Amino acid sequence: MTVQANPAGASRGFGTADRTAVAKRPNQLLRNLNAKIAAIPMMLTAVVIFFGGTIWTIVYSFTDSKLLPRLKWVGLDQYDRLWDQNRWNISIENLLIYGVLSLIFSLVIGFLLAALMDQKIRFENTFRTIFLYPFALSFIVTGLVWQWILNPEFGVQGVVRSLGWTSFTFDPLYNEDIVIYGILIAGLWQGTGLIMCLMLAGLRGIDEDIWKAARVDGIPMWKTYIFIVIPMMRPVFITTLVLIASGIVRLYDLVVAQTSGGPGIASEVPAKYVYDKMFLGQNLAQGFAASTVMLVSVLIVLIPWAYLEFGGRRKNG
Repeated sequence: MTVQANPAGASRGFGTADRTAVAKRPNQLLRNLNAKIAAIPMMLTAVVIFFGGTIWTIVYSFTDSKLLPRLKWVGLDQYDRLWDQNRWNISIENLLIYGVLSLIFSLVIGFLLAALMDQKIRFENTFRTIFLYPFALSFIVTGLVWQWILNPEFGVQGVVRSLGWTSFTFDPLYNEDIVIYGILIAGLWQGTGLIMCLMLAGLRGIDEDIWKAARVDGIPMWKTYIFIVIPMMRPVFITTLVLIASGIVRLYDLVVAQTSGGPGIASEVPAKYVYDKMFLGQNLAQGFAASTVMLVSVLIVLIPWAYLEFGGRRKNG
């Protein structure tokens, strides 16, 4: 009996057709070539404008630039001056207060509204539209509306006093001790609807069998939400946290529309400080230093998110 030697490819389990398919398989870099070529302008825009502008800002934050940028190095002097500014420290304090409270109340109110909407209530589409509608407005419009609502003469305070409660006082935008809370009210009114929709989408993604099993086992609904549903909605919560955090860092429009930083400098925020220093104070380097600090705060938010979103997947994979 004659035994014919197999070709090298056949000995490794590849036939002629397989070798032909491998030979015809395009290089990884050449796949979707048209799409990659079409994406070149966007990639260049991202690299040149975003990354280039970021590096340019960081570099000139170490200079003595005033009205125009100039490469006169002063080291960390701009950062030392920045943290010596009472206005900057107040803006950081306001941002922390606004940020922590906005994060907590947005998640809690948004989730509670989503849980109520998930009960298959009547006119759900109408309620969802009403709650989401404020998000369609610009922050300037929202700020002006709430400036009117919180005005002590013809806003909430004026209406309540006209009903007979003449000692009632509610003027957060005119009280430097609580002005940041007045801004917080407007921010929650505008952003909570979006959080509700995100949470509702996450709840609608939960398998109905989980709810049925929980009811069969006699688990109370609040325990089902806390110990079963919320852990399953982890990706939704992470995305929501990033959206809220990014909105907190760039808080500007609401402050300008409602208080312009007042009374005095009681409602200053970092974004307004940067704008005022660069365009009104004609101190580019100081504005660049402040914006660099804001960039670091954004990275503090994005890096943990990227690790949780992609690092966790890689480990699970």
